[in-house]
Amino acid sequence: MRRIFVTGIGTDVGKTVVSAVLTEALKADYWKPVQTGSFFSTDTAKVQKWVSNTESKFHPEGYLLKQYMSPHAAAELEGMEIDVNSISLPNTNNNIIIEGAGGLMVPLNRKEFMIDLIKKFDAEVILVIQNYLGSINHSLLSIDALKNRGMNILGIVLNGPPHQLSEDIILDYSGLKLLGRINKEAELNAEVISRYAKEFEYLKNK
Repeated sequence: MRRIFVTGIGTDVGKTVVSAVLTEALKADYWKPVQTGSFFSTDTAKVQKWVSNTESKFHPEGYLLKQYMSPHAAAELEGMEIDVNSISLPNTNNNIIIEGAGGLMVPLNRKEFMIDLIKKFDAEVILVIQNYLGSINHSLLSIDALKNRGMNILGIVLNGPPHQLSEDIILDYSGLKLLGRINKEAELNAEVISRYAKEFEYLKNK
């Protein structure tokens, strides 16, 4: 079973869209270990709506928290503490796409962070990068955090409008592989996800 963890340089940079594309491309299972903001919607529901193959399974979240905030804060509001040891990979023989919440240093509790969950699962990492003022700094810090912990970084996916100067310095500094790009779309639906999935099918053999 191949485990691919989709993380990002911050919140709302396109992790869910990239996760849906990869789930469709690899016909993999999908799992979101920690979901905040479930009062409004869940990423699992979005991905399930966008993925059209019949092989993928969508596993229930390890923690489903109502408030849209840091996992440790959302959990405390509900009178609980996230126990990383209690979060176990779903029982499946299929490849699995695991989507993180926020960025790498998002706290799960007072001592552990999202990056600790990646380490626990010994997963390959895909880093989603979106261009905005400050994104170079966020990208390079994220890459250094992954490298310093000895993570297996599969590569980078760029999401949104291109910015060549930013992208060049990130790729030159990191030496990481650019796996693909997802453009800003007027609408996201199963057809759009399927179109992008064809561009990422090569990852089956990586």
